[in-house]
Amino acid sequence: MTSKICVCQHKTCRKQRSTEVLAAFQQHLPDGVVVEGSGCLGQCGNGPMVLMLPEKVWYCRVLPDEVPAMVQRHVMQGQPLPALLYRKFHLVNGTP
Repeated sequence: MTSKICVCQHKTCRKQRSTEVLAAFQQHLPDGVVVEGSGCLGQCGNGPMVLMLPEKVWYCRVLPDEVPAMVQRHVMQGQPLPALLYRKFHLVNGTP
């Protein structure tokens, strides 16, 4: 199954630099991974939101300079970045 990265491009996330986050993913992405701008992911105010598929891992407040580490750790090594996980959907160190 192809890995896909969705970066919200709705107006609230765009105000929080999601266009730059999308561009950073496009620059650093390895072969076999698709990145695309998405419509609203329904988590306004927590952006820029990034959704990794098929794992359904949600990241919030992603900054463009964090993207290379996300690609290296999550995409290449399969290890989520706990500091950026969206706590509404993921437990971090045993706490929501």
